This record gives sequence, structure tokens and C-alpha cells, in this order.
Amino acid sequence: MSGCYMRPRIQFRRLDGIVLLDKPAGMSSNTALQVARRLFRAEKGGHTGSLDPLATGLLPLCFGEATKIAGLLLGSAKAYDADIVLGVTTDTDDSDGAELLRRPVPVIAEATLAAALASLTGHIRQRAPIYSALKQGGEPLYAKARRGEVIEAPEREVHVQAIEVLSHDGARLSLRVTCGSGTYIRALARDLGELLGCGAHITGLRRLWVEPFLAPRMIGLDELRVVAERGDEAALMDWLLPIEAGLSHFPRVEIEAEQARRFRMGQRQRNAGWPEGLVAVFEQNAGAVGLGQVTDGGLLSPQRLFNL
Repeated sequence: MSGCYMRPRIQFRRLDGIVLLDKPAGMSSNTALQVARRLFRAEKGGHTGSLDPLATGLLPLCFGEATKIAGLLLGSAKAYDADIVLGVTTDTDDSDGAELLRRPVPVIAEATLAAALASLTGHIRQRAPIYSALKQGGEPLYAKARRGEVIEAPEREVHVQAIEVLSHDGARLSLRVTCGSGTYIRALARDLGELLGCGAHITGLRRLWVEPFLAPRMIGLDELRVVAERGDEAALMDWLLPIEAGLSHFPRVEIEAEQARRFRMGQRQRNAGWPEGLVAVFEQNAGAVGLGQVTDGGLLSPQRLFNL
């Protein structure tokens, strides 16, 4: 058709590695993944645990063979900075939701706040927000909530390693939270508000790090788009980490070339010197071969193989 511009079809490619994305606010994690995947032209991609649309910060993206370790990164320790407003509860436990209740905020002594935070630290039982991706009957809770269904969100045990008060000024509070997998920071804010007798909700949330990326070099989508549209392949690939970067927190087992061949064939091998548990298996003078499980007596069984 005359005058009609057809956008060229993206030529996707095999690409293996990890990108440490600084997710922007106002975007779902899956949308951010798909935008980045198109910019890298990666055939296959996944992320390592959703951030709320309101949240910003580290969202590790796994492309190609790295998707095989996405679930392991999902279960890793994480740290967040959270901005909280006391005195108002919402149906989503954050500022994206509808206001449910407004209560006066009492004068909160430092000792009172410290005691409330201490009760939310360690191994605790936490009820997930009703607007969450947690599934019940095979369906996310948020889908049920949007239909107006009455939801009894499940409780589960989570581990909150530490909560640090960054600032506290009347109804406004900023916290740094280090926690394990499955912890909802929105739920922590909600429960803190109830302990203080006034309610609370999250107004800002930023994920700082995810183990093993404790000091992450992140790139935002806008910067990534500029690099990709400039056609600078070397600059683009500079942001792609090898799959090995996501394995640094596992014990490392090095095997010789013949052992690596047998490992790739699914064969078990024994070495009394290998550490027990889940290990990252490397071929000597080469890269990662896969993940293995070492049981009593040094018996190594292949768990996941990397086709690199």
C-alpha cells in the first residue's frame, strides 16, 4: 500500500546469558522482560521473580540456557528499600490500590517501632496480599480479586533477615529489608501498620540486589533501547553476563574433559572430595557444564545440563 511503512520483522537469535535490568516503575516484570528480549533479539527469555508494577530496581533476566537457573535465582536472598506511609490502608497494600481505611497516626517512640519491627524479623508467618501473583486453584489471586471474589489469602512461612530504619518522620517511614524467597514487602508494611495501630501501605519500592548479584551493574530500558537502536552490538553484549555469573553462590566442582563428557550423558560419578549438596559443575579450562547433586560419599548426579 502506497505510503504505508512496515516495521522490519525482528530476527531473533540464540542468545545465552543474564542481563541485570533496572526495571522502571509503572511496568510489569513480564512486559519489561519482553521489551528487553526484543532489544537483544533473544529467542528465549525469562525473569527471576516478579517485581510489582510500582517497584523499580534489579530484575535479573535470563536468556537461552540461563533460563535453566532462573528458578534458583528466584529462591535467592534479596534486599529492598521501601517507602511507607502510615495511617492509610489500601486494597493492594500499596499506593496503586484503592483506599480502604484512614486512621490517625500516633506518636511512635523509637522503642515502639523497634519492637514492632523485631516481631516481623526472623522466620515469620505472612499472609500474602490479595492482589498478588500467588496462585490458588491454578489462578493468580489478583485475577480473583479483580472479579470481586472474596479471597482468603494463604499464610506461609518466610524469612526476614533484617529490617533497618533509614528514616522516620511522622507518618512517613523508609526501611531497608533483607529477606528470603517469597517475602512480600507490601505485606510487611501492612502488618507493621497494624502492629502500630494505624495501618500502612507502600508508596515506593526498590530492589537493591538479588543473590549472587550483591553489587549489581544494572541497565535501564531507556538506556538499553538507545544502545540497541544505535546498532552497537559490542556495547549491547557488554550488558550480557555469562551463565556462570549466576552460579557463583554454589560450590564449584571442576571435572576433566572425559568426566564432562560422561556428565553430559547423564552418568553419575564419584569423588570423595566433592562437597555435598547442589554444585555448579565446570569443565577444566572451559565453562559451566551444568548443575549436579552430590550425595553422601561424593556421588555426583547430573541435575541440569547446559548446552553452551
